[in-house]
Amino acid sequence: MPLRTLSRILILSVVFLTIGFYVSINEKNNDSKVLIKEDHTSEMNQSMPQDTNNTTGSQTKLEKPKEGLALLIGQDVSSLEREFGKPIRIDDSMYGYQWYIYNQNYNRYLQAGVENGRVVTIFALGETLNIAPFEIGQPVEEIFNTQFFDTNINLKVNGNTYRFELNDTDLNLRPMVKIGDIYVQLYIDKFTGNLSSVRFLNAETLVKQQPYELVYRGELIKAPELNEEKLNLVDQSTEQQIFDITNALRIRNKLKPLVWDEKTANAAYEHSKDMAENNDYSHTSKKFGDLANRLKTAKVTYESAGENIAANYTDGPAVVEGWLNSKGHRDSLLNEEFSHLGVGVYSHLGEGVYKKYYTQNFIRKAED
Repeated sequence: MPLRTLSRILILSVVFLTIGFYVSINEKNNDSKVLIKEDHTSEMNQSMPQDTNNTTGSQTKLEKPKEGLALLIGQDVSSLEREFGKPIRIDDSMYGYQWYIYNQNYNRYLQAGVENGRVVTIFALGETLNIAPFEIGQPVEEIFNTQFFDTNINLKVNGNTYRFELNDTDLNLRPMVKIGDIYVQLYIDKFTGNLSSVRFLNAETLVKQQPYELVYRGELIKAPELNEEKLNLVDQSTEQQIFDITNALRIRNKLKPLVWDEKTANAAYEHSKDMAENNDYSHTSKKFGDLANRLKTAKVTYESAGENIAANYTDGPAVVEGWLNSKGHRDSLLNEEFSHLGVGVYSHLGEGVYKKYYTQNFIRKAED
């Protein structure tokens, strides 16, 4: 009996739908201006791809490394804990696994996704971590000279066929390579030309996350549907991850880490919620005003402030790496004048797809 084709459509990549823009305000002169506006959107391509049996390119099987974090994928969680100890906390995710967070030392920062007692994905940012065959900070020229990257990633899971299609931006900033049975997504810092972080995934987790445009035949592996309470927990976890990753990047760049500020976080959360509920992606809310007005309402005192927003990224690691590659957002992430940070994330299910809104509010508090 021939394989029944349930669907053969292009899935929009949630990672790159909207990167947002950056705003900075100074309390002393009450000046508010948008410094950079970048609104990256993708329209659904309704044309059907040509049928193909091509499995070349990235399907060329590279040898699995003999050391490093990649070896933990598929291993029992006890292997992870023998290597790194107990996590500082365990966060919920939208994809069926739990994040084991290791933020004791930002130079060794990592998040390990554990599902049914086994490691299914790892996000590694710390400079001293062993991410063989790569290295954090490795020049992109060296990576592309030693690895082959293709525009198509073909894989099969439980008899279903999937093909991820990478565009030019993907290849330059978020390429993927297969090593053994593990998929590796590389986050390139375009401003330094070096490797910023990596994400290791097994095949099933890759399909759940859909980081690139996807064509598939058979059943689509989907992330579990979450109730409102569970979704709120995931959003709160993502807020903390964004805070941690931001500080890890600041320390990498020889800057002081930021301090969490609860009032500022509340203002950020309310803005993400407002954008989601009103489908109004902007720094200026029709109901609550601009950043200065919103911080005043939240009773936040500050000397200067800035804001990053984004929508529909896969998760916390993806959105921070997205901000890092946009000059305005990068300027706020790595601004030495800011002292405190509040993060607000709000997600909801709309038309069968999770819509995710992210807000970072940075402030500089007056020195005592």
